[in-house]
Amino acid sequence: MFGIALSVKSRVRPCTPALFNQVVDSEQTARVCAEIEDALEKVKRGEMSREDFTEYKNEQKKRLAIFTPHATFPKGRRVNEDAVPSGLSMYDIDHIPDPRGYFQTIINERVGELGIVFAHVTPSTEGLRLFFVMPDGMNLEEAQRWMSDQLGDEHYDGCVKDLARCSFVVPREYILYLDEEELFSLTPCPSPRGEGSSNSQKLSLQNEEQRQQDISLPSPVGEGSGVRLFKDIPYSDIIAEWWRRNGGEPEAGERNVKLHKLAVNLRAICDNKKDLLLAIMPKCGLSETELKSIIDSACKENPKGVSRMMTSIIDYLTLNIEQDGNEEMDDDSNNGQLSMYNFQWNKLPIGLKESLVGVPKNMQMPVLCAVMPIAATYADLVSVRYCDGMEQKLGLMSIILGDQASGKSVCKNAVDIWKRQLDEDDALARKREEEWKERKKNRKANEKAPEDPKVLIRVLPVTVSCSTLLKRFKNSCDHTLYSFGEELDTLRKTNGAGSWSSKYDIYRLSFDRGEWGQDYNSDQAESGVVRVAYNWTMLGTYGAMRKCFKADNIENGLSSRILVAEMPDSSFAKMPKFGKRTLDDEAKIQEAVNVLRKANGLIDTPRLRKAIADWVKEKRVEAAKDIDRVKDTYRKRAAVIGFRCGVIFHLLSGKKKESQQCVDFALLMAEYCLNGQIKMFGETLMNQYSEGNTNNIGNKQNSFVFDQLPAVFSTDDLRAIKGNTCKANSLRMITTRWVRDGLIKKIDYRKWQKM
Repeated sequence: MFGIALSVKSRVRPCTPALFNQVVDSEQTARVCAEIEDALEKVKRGEMSREDFTEYKNEQKKRLAIFTPHATFPKGRRVNEDAVPSGLSMYDIDHIPDPRGYFQTIINERVGELGIVFAHVTPSTEGLRLFFVMPDGMNLEEAQRWMSDQLGDEHYDGCVKDLARCSFVVPREYILYLDEEELFSLTPCPSPRGEGSSNSQKLSLQNEEQRQQDISLPSPVGEGSGVRLFKDIPYSDIIAEWWRRNGGEPEAGERNVKLHKLAVNLRAICDNKKDLLLAIMPKCGLSETELKSIIDSACKENPKGVSRMMTSIIDYLTLNIEQDGNEEMDDDSNNGQLSMYNFQWNKLPIGLKESLVGVPKNMQMPVLCAVMPIAATYADLVSVRYCDGMEQKLGLMSIILGDQASGKSVCKNAVDIWKRQLDEDDALARKREEEWKERKKNRKANEKAPEDPKVLIRVLPVTVSCSTLLKRFKNSCDHTLYSFGEELDTLRKTNGAGSWSSKYDIYRLSFDRGEWGQDYNSDQAESGVVRVAYNWTMLGTYGAMRKCFKADNIENGLSSRILVAEMPDSSFAKMPKFGKRTLDDEAKIQEAVNVLRKANGLIDTPRLRKAIADWVKEKRVEAAKDIDRVKDTYRKRAAVIGFRCGVIFHLLSGKKKESQQCVDFALLMAEYCLNGQIKMFGETLMNQYSEGNTNNIGNKQNSFVFDQLPAVFSTDDLRAIKGNTCKANSLRMITTRWVRDGLIKKIDYRKWQKM
C-alpha cells in the first residue's frame, strides 16, 4: 500500500491512509470550511460582498492542508522538476448551484466508467472536484479534455494541467465518493506521454502554510508513518472516544481541568513519556507552554495504573478494529453503511451511536432502523414543519426482515435498552390496573364497582385487540404508544377473521395522527373516536412479510409508510462476532431518552427541510426520466421518513442548527427507505397499476422505445435507446410490463422476443 503525503515544515512526507482520514476528520479542517460556508451565507443574505467573500475565502484556505493528485515529490519539494506523475488527474467544475445534486444526477452512476476514485465539494461549497485515473496514453491536458467531453462540460478549468497543482483538503461531509482501495492501490498506471513514470503513489498531501499554521496532527513515529498508535489504535481515536464519554471537548473556562484529567489518564498508557504526551495531546486553544505545564503536572501525580474508563475505551476500540478486519461485507446489499452520502457512523449523536456498539457493521443499519420508532415515541411532544408547510408529529414504523437465525435478535437487544423507561412507567400503571380488577372482581353484589383508574400504558403487545387498543388510546393523554414484535408472523396469525384489516387501518392512520374509532351499543365493548399515535418495530421473515402485505395492503398506502430494513444474508456465512455494551453505553442511551422526553413544541429545521425538498425533487426527475410510477409513489413518504429520522438526529445532537451530519443522515435514511420499499413492494404495486390494461406498452415514451427495438433484443439494446442514466431496476420494470401485457416473451437470461 502506498501512502499519501503530508508536508511537515514545508516538506512533502509520505503517510498512511489512516493519516489521510485523520486530516479529513481533523477539527481544524471542519472549522475552516464551516467558517467559509458561514461567510457564503452572509453573501446570500447581502451582508457581505462577493469580492470580500473571495478575499476571505482565499485567506481561510491557506489554513487547509492540500492534495497534490497529479504527482508525488520524492525530494520533498512541490516543484515540477521533482514531480513523479501519479497517473491521476484532477477535474474542476466551478460555480454550480448544487454540487451534490450535480454529482448524484450526472456522475454518481458513472464513477466506474469515468475512472473516478475521489470526488468532493470544494471548500467554498460552490464547486465540484473529481480525481480520476487518466485513460491510457493521455497526458494531463488530454485527460482534462476527455473528461470535459464525457460530461458535456465546456467550461472546465484549463489551468489544471500543472504537475504541482494542488487541491485543498475538505471535511468528511464534503466527500461525495471515495474509493480508498484504488486511491492507495499499488497497481501501476500506464505512463502518460511526456510525463515520466507513474508507478508511484497516486496522491500526495501537503500543507502550504505549515510554517504559520499547524493542523494539530500527531508527529510521525518513524519514516513513512504519520500516526501514533497504542496497540494498533490511533491515539486520536482514543482521545475522541474519551471526549465522547466525558461530555465533549472542553469549553474555554474548563480547558485546564479537562486536559489535565485527560493527560493523567493518557500517561498511564504512554509510560509517563512527556514527549509522546506533548505530541498526542490536543491543544484546545492553549499555547505549547501551557500544554507542557499541564503535562508536567499530570506526570508528577502518583501513578495508579490504567483507569477503568480508559480500559473500557481500549477494549471498545480494539473490538472495532477486529470487526473491521474480519467482517465479510456483501457488496450487492444495502445493509450496513451506505456509501451514497459517505455518512460516518462515528458522527452519530448520543444514544444512536451507543446503540451500534458491538454490532457488526453489516447489521448496523437494521439496528438503527429498529430503534428509530422507539426514539420517535419518546419525542411525542415535538411537532415539526415539513417541506409542504404542514406540521407533523414523529410517527414511525419499521420492519426488520431476515431469514431464520439471521441475527435479528441484535435489534431486540438495542430496542430493549431504549424501552426501559417506558417499561418501568408501565409496570406501575399495570399494577394499579390489576389492583382495580381485583377489587372489581371481589366486590359484593350490592357494592358499587370501583372507578376505572384510566392508567397510561404505552408499551403494548402487537397482539393487542382493537378494543383494548382503543382504550389505551383514550387514556394516552396525547402520548404515543409503542409495540415491539419479535415475530411478524405472530401478528398475522393473531389478527385473523378480518381483524388484520382493522389493524392495518390503525397503522396507516398512525403515520399522520389520523382519527380512528368504533361504536358499539354494548357497555361491555369499548367505543369512541381517537387520534391514533402508535409507533412500532417488528422483526420477521420474508414469508411472513408476503402474507401480511398482499396487494390490497400495498396499494392502500401502508407499505409506503413503513421503514423496511434487511439483515445481511447469513447463508453459509461465518458466525458474526458481537461485542458488549458497557454500563456507560447503556447510561448514554438513557441520557438520550431523557433528551427526547424533554423536547417539546415546534422544532424548526429549515436546512433539513430544504435538503429533503431537493431530494424529493431529484427523485421526481429520476422517476419521470425512467417512467417509474413505483419510485414516484414511494419517494414522497420515504422523504417524510428520512426527514423525521433527521429530526431525531437533530434533537439528540443538542445543537441549535442542523449540522451537515444531520442532513446527510436524513438523506441516507430516505434513500435507504426508498430502496427497501421498492425492493419489497415495487413489483406488487406495479401489477396493481397495470391491472386492467390489456395492451399497455407503458406510456408514449416507452411505446416509442418499443417500436425502435429489433425483433429480438437484449437489455443492452433497451439501455442504448433509453440512455445510460436509466437504471437496471427501471429497465426490469419496463420488460416486466411488456411480458405481462403479452408484447414480448423471454427467450434467454438477457434476451426477449417481440410477439
